[in-house]
Amino acid sequence: MNYGEVSLFIQKFMQEHTYQLIEAAAEQLVRALLLTWPAVKQVKLELQKPWAPVGLPLQTVAVEICRGWHQAYVALGSNLGDRKGYLDFAVERLSAREDCLVKTVSDYVETAPYGGVEQDDFLNGVLELSTLLAPEELLDVLHEIEAAAGRERKIHWGPRTLDLDILLYDDLILDTPDLHIPHADMHRRAFVLEPLAQIAPWVRHPLIRQTAEEMLHSLKV
Repeated sequence: MNYGEVSLFIQKFMQEHTYQLIEAAAEQLVRALLLTWPAVKQVKLELQKPWAPVGLPLQTVAVEICRGWHQAYVALGSNLGDRKGYLDFAVERLSAREDCLVKTVSDYVETAPYGGVEQDDFLNGVLELSTLLAPEELLDVLHEIEAAAGRERKIHWGPRTLDLDILLYDDLILDTPDLHIPHADMHRRAFVLEPLAQIAPWVRHPLIRQTAEEMLHSLKV
């Protein structure tokens, strides 16, 4: 990869694609650059459009964006039907996406149910993911995969064919009605920490400031 290659790629991309909004053009161009050169972790782009029809006396309208690959850890769980099959299904569906790269998958561990609801034992695991998706976009994708596996949300902490949770996303701390990062209970769940510590013992909880290995050890003492 060199400046000439990138310049020719951008010229060709802009010639072959048409967008109504300059923001959409910038987003798709950055996405294409990151997917074409996966070794590039982040791209900062300023895109200018001369004489844009914005109703203002401006010669140029510009947008600047910065996008890149993010590191996420996703917990997998199942206690209905073909448990291993459902976990493998989730890994395969994420691997099939061009905006997601499954880097490592832990061993699957069998654990007792959590939350006090009487049900069968779970099969649990954790995967390491590089993704171009924002946290909310990743959550939507995980919900789509759960739905494709026949997940029904009837009982809180109840039995399920497939359960997918974002544990960590870079060093992000996020608290919204729909999404909590880091996962609110991960430091209290051995069935999460055991597979996480297997594949990333060094990864650190951004609030507690303990590594996965340290959090798991704290649960066992």
